[in-house]
Amino acid sequence: MKKPRGSSLALCTGLALMLALSIAAAVAQATNPVVGDWTGTLNPGAQRKKGIVVHISGEQDGSLSGTIDYPDQDVSGIGITAITYRRSTLHFESTPSLAVYDGTMNEDNSRITGTWKQAGESLNLVLKRTP
Repeated sequence: MKKPRGSSLALCTGLALMLALSIAAAVAQATNPVVGDWTGTLNPGAQRKKGIVVHISGEQDGSLSGTIDYPDQDVSGIGITAITYRRSTLHFESTPSLAVYDGTMNEDNSRITGTWKQAGESLNLVLKRTP
């Protein structure tokens, strides 16, 4: 009988770790409906509309984290510095963007309707879940 090689053991360990992380991510998303990717469009009136993508992930300790992308400006990965989701109400802040968002999730967890505040302006922003 052959003895298992170190590389086989490392491969099995790596696969088990990937499976555990995938399960943890699925559990986080199942328990918190705000986890996922959300897209919307900021419409500042006289200025050009600006697409926005918000990425929200759930951590194993139950906390949330996220980033913001502005695809029309080729900007991605702007950190969300504070984020909470309670009773279908989402609040997040991004210090680098000097932005604050407050919104409410609809019943089927597919849309968040709220207000984006930045540079003294308040804009309506609807975020739609990205499949």
